[in-house]
Amino acid sequence: MTFAITGLAREEFAALFTLSDDALAARGVIRKKADKSPGYPCRITLEDARPGETVLLLNYESHKANTPYRSAYAIFVREGAERAAHFIDELPPVLCARPIALRVFDRQGMLIGADLGRSGDETKAKIIAAFADPHAAYIHAHNAMHGCFAAAIVRA
Repeated sequence: MTFAITGLAREEFAALFTLSDDALAARGVIRKKADKSPGYPCRITLEDARPGETVLLLNYESHKANTPYRSAYAIFVREGAERAAHFIDELPPVLCARPIALRVFDRQGMLIGADLGRSGDETKAKIIAAFADPHAAYIHAHNAMHGCFAAAIVRA
């Protein structure tokens, strides 16, 4: 089974990077300095920010489907992110080092399954198993501990 994982488009957040802290706060966004790694997983580069890097903490609608499973939650994006990472048949760093909850959706955006990967190898195996179901259209990976969206996984 071939799958692809792509980070969020930098362009989606570029306007935020130019705003002052006060202007960001008015939008519910917080500019922070990463003080440890791991701890600030960037949804653009799909790797953790290094200590000292600037990140934005913001609310992001990750599942825009017009279903009861529509979802938004906090994410981090690095101000210095140049472009979205792209992985085929492998996991990005942010999905390897933490427990990952997998939410499996059909083409209508309805949840049809869920699983938990505790390691990179286990998470990859569970992605492949989920896509064995022909009704599985895409998977959303979430950090199991904090619940935030990590990345979308699609058939490639």
